[in-house]
Amino acid sequence: MPSESKSENDSPTDQLSESRPQSTRQELLRSEDWWAVWTGGLILAVAFLVVLASLPGDFSAQVQGLTAEKNKIQLSTPLKRWLAKPGSWSANPIEAFYKPGERNVLPGLFGVFATSLLLFGAGTAVMGRPAARFAGGFWFVFLLATLAYVLAGQDLVKHYNLEYALWALLVGLIISNTVGTPQFVKPAVRTEFYIKTGLVLLGAGVLFSRLLTLGVPGIFVAWVVTPIVLIGTYIFGQRVLKMKSKSLNMVISADMSVCGVSAAIATAAACRAKKEELSFAIGLSLSFTVVMMVVLPAVIKALGMSDVLGGAWLGGTIDSTGAVAAAGGILGDQALQVAATVKMIQNILIGVTAFGVALYWVTKVERSDSAAKPNAMEIWYRFPKFVIGFVLASVVFSFLYSTMTGGDVIVSTMINQGTKTLRGWFFCLAFVSIGLETNFRELGQYLKGGKPLLLYLCGQTFNLCLTLLMAWLMFEVIFKDSIAKLVE
Repeated sequence: MPSESKSENDSPTDQLSESRPQSTRQELLRSEDWWAVWTGGLILAVAFLVVLASLPGDFSAQVQGLTAEKNKIQLSTPLKRWLAKPGSWSANPIEAFYKPGERNVLPGLFGVFATSLLLFGAGTAVMGRPAARFAGGFWFVFLLATLAYVLAGQDLVKHYNLEYALWALLVGLIISNTVGTPQFVKPAVRTEFYIKTGLVLLGAGVLFSRLLTLGVPGIFVAWVVTPIVLIGTYIFGQRVLKMKSKSLNMVISADMSVCGVSAAIATAAACRAKKEELSFAIGLSLSFTVVMMVVLPAVIKALGMSDVLGGAWLGGTIDSTGAVAAAGGILGDQALQVAATVKMIQNILIGVTAFGVALYWVTKVERSDSAAKPNAMEIWYRFPKFVIGFVLASVVFSFLYSTMTGGDVIVSTMINQGTKTLRGWFFCLAFVSIGLETNFRELGQYLKGGKPLLLYLCGQTFNLCLTLLMAWLMFEVIFKDSIAKLVE
């Protein structure tokens, strides 16, 4: 899953050339990461104001009268009616949308569709892509996401806990690997834009105290294991596999150990990898990430791991943020929050990795006076800006949660009746997009030569084992007590 969404005409090198904006203003207006922050921030602000405007006149008195039982206060806001998803059903799928006297989610579906089309369409236009072409394909992606929710809502399917993420991925994969993703749909396949915006919304639901608690062990999982795996995999490729291309070796090592395609793009720029090498690494990552996001949650359940340990393992090993969210969502909200936190801590290493590789390449590999010298700004250029949105959302709403009169009720209502629903839809759109841009027929070309595939498999195995060990040590031994209080 690419870390920077691509249109159907974008190549990896196109993204490489776009990675350094000409000015801060241009970056703020045209960067997908920043637009995820603006979009998510706007949604949170509007949702919060809607809840405030809907408060009853005696709200403060209600809060003071139920100090110990605030969960009994029920707020009714327009968000619940105009932001909805298909419900459960048994024999007739129409019941997912309309059930006399019980459910009518059609206005809510329209609200989600209109909101998503408007916000993502506007962001797409400002980032320099035709909004009309986005709109022409978005309705199809949204239709597939709706289908995924309907399939996941069937009673028997719910019994076996087959979540919407799996169905969204499956319907996308079926189309891309049979008839192929239609050309008119491709402009709306914006995986990372959807997922990054959803993660900014997730930040509002993660109390900052919780983020700090998860962050300390998460730093050990992400910042200790990742460099060891990257350097170890690169050395293995050079000294054991004797790979001829050092740049291909480095790009695959960074792709697999740091954060998938975004790390591959950053590292390719740093070590001047060929376009073909970058495309190769991207294809390898896309193929195996899809497998891991389905298999690892099943392994975690089979081994009886806790959601916290399982989430930390997912966050430290699966190559991309989108796939991490998908896999964590399969296990539950607890695993999703831990997985997303660990992954975003790991994402910070993208820029650091690019700078380190550039420095190593100039001083050790190229040894050329004419080679471009690494610039400290590389770290900022490669830093995933949507992480800023996630943290800011957590800080702001944690403050409102703990300081406002009835702030916990207000923030909880905003999330449960509004932003959580939108977040789920954005993730679902992202999972559909992942499926639509993944073609298993292309896997054959990655098997040629053998060594790159062997490098990825050995490196990922090392990554899985070392990350699991570190996650167990941090989350269930050293920080066990603080984590236990957090999940109570």
